[in-house]
Amino acid sequence: MSFRKRSYHHGDLRAELLQRAEETLRESGVDGLSLRQLARDAGVSHAAPSRHFRDKQALLDALALSGFERLAELNQEAGAEGTFPERMLAFARIYLKFAIENSELLAVMFTRKHSPDSGPDLAAAAERAFAVPMATIAEGQARGEVAAGDPIRIGLPAIAALQGLATFVGTGFVTAENLDELLADTVAQLMQGLRPRD
Repeated sequence: MSFRKRSYHHGDLRAELLQRAEETLRESGVDGLSLRQLARDAGVSHAAPSRHFRDKQALLDALALSGFERLAELNQEAGAEGTFPERMLAFARIYLKFAIENSELLAVMFTRKHSPDSGPDLAAAAERAFAVPMATIAEGQARGEVAAGDPIRIGLPAIAALQGLATFVGTGFVTAENLDELLADTVAQLMQGLRPRD
């Protein structure tokens, strides 16, 4: 890739390292990441990244935080227009696109191996990432369109279903040509499951 030939000279080194780390993650997975290699790629001393990331785990935590923040922004942009099923379909499309395009990053985001030093920022970012769809579920409950209960416990199976669909696409089990139809069917089934019981 061309980014390996560029040298870093000015600006925000932390942001540059995160961008390069995400590119490496996409190409080589977690095992391909190293602070020393990122320093070489950025054209800085091997010690320079340690000013921003104590170790590889700190880098992974920062990548996870960045991923949750991006997902939160995307969900905010979905807006509050449309019926409950239309809004849930919009969120599902956003999540599925993000999951397919960032499969390695998503694995880092949802790992249980985050450092205890990652503090409350990572948990808060994860909560913000799903705040809008969870609020939409709560609004649906208030209107009697969704079964009563904890919106997070109701919403997690929906996210798990979308993650499964993204995995199917990523592995080639499902082709991208059928994705829109499959997504619509998945959301329709989820809507059926969310309805209040008589």
